[in-house]
Amino acid sequence: MLIADFTLGDALLTVLEIFLFVIYLWILITIIGDLFRDHQLSGWAKAGWIFLLLVLPFLGALIYLIARGEGMRDRTVREQADMRRHMDAYIRETAGTGSSVDELAKLSELKDKGAISDEEFERAKAKLLA
Repeated sequence: MLIADFTLGDALLTVLEIFLFVIYLWILITIIGDLFRDHQLSGWAKAGWIFLLLVLPFLGALIYLIARGEGMRDRTVREQADMRRHMDAYIRETAGTGSSVDELAKLSELKDKGAISDEEFERAKAKLLA
């Protein structure tokens, strides 16, 4: 095909074909990621699904999405919640609540301002140092 014969319709069709190909690759990557995320599925079953996706790609993807689509959502939600818990724990561990010196300085400021009494200051200080 010469460049002069390449019409606007041909260009739009090429863009559509590329778009559909990228979507198909995205779906395959999502399915393969879900296969390896599922720990209840045996290795042979995973190999069977991969074989089906290689031999009959479109039909295999449709069958997988119909048969295991609900489980895909559940596994994804569970993984995201697990990742969020790990991230929150990491942030809490890294940031911490501050050193006891900082806490004592804050308590001292509160006592100086009159927000807490001497007795409350001593109790909080004993709790921090214990």
